[in-house]
Amino acid sequence: MDKVTGKHVYGNLYNCNEEVISDEEKLKNIVAEAAKKANATLWEIKSWMFKGEKGGISIIALVVESHIALHTWPKFRFATVDIYTCGEETDPWKAFEFIISQLKPGKYTVNYVDRSSR
Repeated sequence: MDKVTGKHVYGNLYNCNEEVISDEEKLKNIVAEAAKKANATLWEIKSWMFKGEKGGISIIALVVESHIALHTWPKFRFATVDIYTCGEETDPWKAFEFIISQLKPGKYTVNYVDRSSR
């Protein structure tokens, strides 16, 4: 019997490299590479830089298999990551691990949800 295979990895990253999480182009490249690492097909990537005291950067990558979202708050050296993929061939854990390796948080939390149909 066929079913939808959904894998959702998300987490909070604390004490990140402030220089990296302040660089919109670098973050776009990191998310694009994370999609490759997950064996996901990048369809489109968008980014927004928010100014102001609590400003930051949001990157949303639409992948054929679902999405990768990264939000940063450089002032707080904080970021959140959300990676959801569908299909047996994708591995959101590899994308998450790559993002961790690039943002270099002092600590992080990670959560996993099986979002497959039954």
